[in-house]
Amino acid sequence: MANIMLLIVCFAAGIILRRTGRFPESTPQALNGFIIYISLPAIALLHIHRLQLDLSLAYTASMAWLLFGAGMLFFRFAGRAAGLSQETIGALMLVGGLGNTSFVGLPMIEAFYGKEYLGIGLIADQLGSFLVLSTFGILTATVYSSGAVSARQIIRKIVLFPPFQAVVLALLLKPVLFPGWLEIVLQKIGDTLTPLALASVGFQLQLSQLRGELKPLSLGLLYKLLIGPGLIALLFIGLLGGSGPVIRVTLFEAAMAPMISAGIIAVDHQLNPPLVTLLLGIGIPLSFLTLTGWWWLLQHM
Repeated sequence: MANIMLLIVCFAAGIILRRTGRFPESTPQALNGFIIYISLPAIALLHIHRLQLDLSLAYTASMAWLLFGAGMLFFRFAGRAAGLSQETIGALMLVGGLGNTSFVGLPMIEAFYGKEYLGIGLIADQLGSFLVLSTFGILTATVYSSGAVSARQIIRKIVLFPPFQAVVLALLLKPVLFPGWLEIVLQKIGDTLTPLALASVGFQLQLSQLRGELKPLSLGLLYKLLIGPGLIALLFIGLLGGSGPVIRVTLFEAAMAPMISAGIIAVDHQLNPPLVTLLLGIGIPLSFLTLTGWWWLLQHM
């Protein structure tokens, strides 16, 4: 409950800061820069280094990759059919294809399934959502923001992406035991992600832009909250015969709201920032209702 309240308070703080005019218009750029270069790398170093890799959680680790891949196809064809711009399609792929499997996902798992299943959420987030964002996510952002780019430019963009560098470093350092003080420092820095990101989203949110973005907004939320999780459920349960609490929690994570960090990357690459803020600002509170429905449905599968 405390995490949900923090989400609400920081989001509201961003809205208030914009309306009071006490912070400059460039505030989101400064906050997003800190998140990309400081907060996200700290999270990667800490949690990827801690992860215990287990083949039994292959379903969980693969979920975000499958969700993002299916989302790319969905938004590519649906976006073109709807006459959306390249930047808008890129924003939908990035933000509509990745879920908030950590800050929203973990407290939701604890509330609906119990603390004993939080490890599944961490696998879904760190080996799934976070790695997708650091690789295919940054690739998508680069291609759809710049148009035609060479393979060398794309590889360079991924390799120089600070969170990706942190993931590689964390994997290389897995045999090394981090001292307690370093873990505390990384945790404290990583904790800045959600407050800063939500304040940035709130600062940029303008509901007056809702009418102009209604079509892509509906497409993005429809896929992220309903169609995407449904496809993963069909694959894991209907085709592969998966069952049990691990599968249910994994599918529950697939139904989370759009990923805040993906939104930050999309805005940083100028992929329709107004749409991105609407996807996050409306998608997160709306997901509290849809997640309840998914929980009930998964209990009867």
